[in-house]
Amino acid sequence: MTDKIVVFCTCASVDEARRIATALVDSRLAACVNLLPPVHSIYHWKGSVEEGDEVLMIIKSAQPLFARVKDEISRLHSYEVPEIIALPIVEGSAPYLAWMEQALTHGELSRMENE
Repeated sequence: MTDKIVVFCTCASVDEARRIATALVDSRLAACVNLLPPVHSIYHWKGSVEEGDEVLMIIKSAQPLFARVKDEISRLHSYEVPEIIALPIVEGSAPYLAWMEQALTHGELSRMENE
């Protein structure tokens, strides 16, 4: 098992998703964010069934960074209750996982600790 995670978050628009994704990558909280527009969502909200088109963000990060990822999404997101769920990356290709490590703040800290 790795400490890497994939975080799912839906946004109301491509512009909002791009703004959040850029902030996460710029701050090195995410190694990469994929934007998948549109996804059609059907969900319960305030006593009724709603539906609409959204943009799905697939955020590649690490477990030690999750609290900061969640806080940054919450700060920038337009939804009252944004979807922010993390799933573990159990296994992955060694070169990709190494790239993720280097792309994340966590990787910088690990390298500093080893020096």
